[in-house]
Parts: sequence; structure tokens; C-alpha cells
Amino acid sequence: MNRNRYLYILFITITIIAGLATRKIHGLLPEFIQNYAGDTLWALMVYLILGFIFTEKSSLWIASGTIMFSFAIEISQLYHAPWIDCIRNTTLGGLVLGFGFLWSDLLCYSAGTSIGFLLETLFRKKYDKKQY
Repeated sequence: MNRNRYLYILFITITIIAGLATRKIHGLLPEFIQNYAGDTLWALMVYLILGFIFTEKSSLWIASGTIMFSFAIEISQLYHAPWIDCIRNTTLGGLVLGFGFLWSDLLCYSAGTSIGFLLETLFRKKYDKKQY
């Protein structure tokens, strides 16, 4: 497999914009989407970033890496020391590291990873011989 990095940059950008939009447009989205879309899109973004970096790895390898990274970030939210909480209190630190552990986030990360894996698999089947 050889992923097209230009497409992945486009997909990553769209995913980031969609994820940030879910945080900014309160009241316009159903509560369920507002509560869970951001974390789901965050995991999808991680999937896409790993696909961008590791163009030759399998979709299963990318999905496994995404789950491990995402779960590690969530579990790290159980740790609160002044230095890491200072990082979390910045905009970028809060977006990457989060603030508090939630079991529901693990489900969102699993859903986002699954979406990335399924979309990539479907895309690959449609354009099997072409580089994407």
C-alpha cells in the first residue's frame, strides 16, 4: 500500500476543521453529536496522521497504532502534576492531551479509528491498483 500524502493532508485538514467546528457551534448540533463528535474526529485525525507518516504500513497497523496512542493519551489524563496540567491549560495542550479521563472517550476513539479503517478499506477496494 502506498498512500498519497497530498490526499491525506487534505483529509487531515478537513477532519481538524470539522472537529474544531463541533466545539465552536454549540446549540446548532444535536447534543449527542456535540458531546462525542470531537473525540471521534480526534481519533480519525490521529489515524490519518499515522497514515500520512507511515505510507507503506497496512491499515490494520495504522488502526492499531491509533488505538494505542489514543488510549495512552486518555489514560494519561489520570495523571495530574503541575507541569502537565500547565501544558493542558494551553489551547494546543488541551486539544492534544485533554483534561480528564472519560470512559466514553475510549468508545469515541474506537469509533473514530474504525471509521478511518473502514473508509480507507472501502477507498482501497474502489481504487485498488491506483496510488492514493
